[in-house]
Amino acid sequence: MFTGIIEATGVVHSVHRHPEGGARFVIRAFPMAVGESLAINGTCLTVQHTEGDLLAFDAVPETLRRTNLGELQPGDIVNLERPLTPQSRLGGHFVQGHVDTTARLVEIREEGNGRILKFQLDDPYYMRYIVPKGSIAVDGISLTVVDVNDDWFTVWIIPHTWQVTNLSHKALGARVNIETDILARYVERLLQTRG
Repeated sequence: MFTGIIEATGVVHSVHRHPEGGARFVIRAFPMAVGESLAINGTCLTVQHTEGDLLAFDAVPETLRRTNLGELQPGDIVNLERPLTPQSRLGGHFVQGHVDTTARLVEIREEGNGRILKFQLDDPYYMRYIVPKGSIAVDGISLTVVDVNDDWFTVWIIPHTWQVTNLSHKALGARVNIETDILARYVERLLQTRG
């Protein structure tokens, strides 16, 4: 379980693609132990091997299909967050690290000291879980939704978030990972089973 409050950014050191699907990513981050979990762009992965601040992670074909990790190249900047501990403050919202879909960054507007980012979902089915003033994780970043439409939503980005996450490195058209709020999915499921 994560909060969506990005702890640091890391750099993709290398990508080794398996010929039959899946990949191993080596990320320059901070020292961790084999077996620990780390959210990379909001995707929960397990440390497979370490060498100082180089961490290796395996991603199966399903993970590559559902997230933007399959597009990572050496030198790319990624968002990093370690899981919650019992003593952790919950500064964002509950984020599982289980990405629902992806979206494209289609607009960046500066307004005052902030920025408004507009994202268009690759699978509009997931718009059902996105509501104004609700929570959403974009590349693992806990954000508040501003406006919604049939296949897009907007968020405001404060200067701090712009500076300490990978959003400032994203060009228009860039693909990001989207995890909708888990509460909306549970409510929908409960309503389905009642009726």
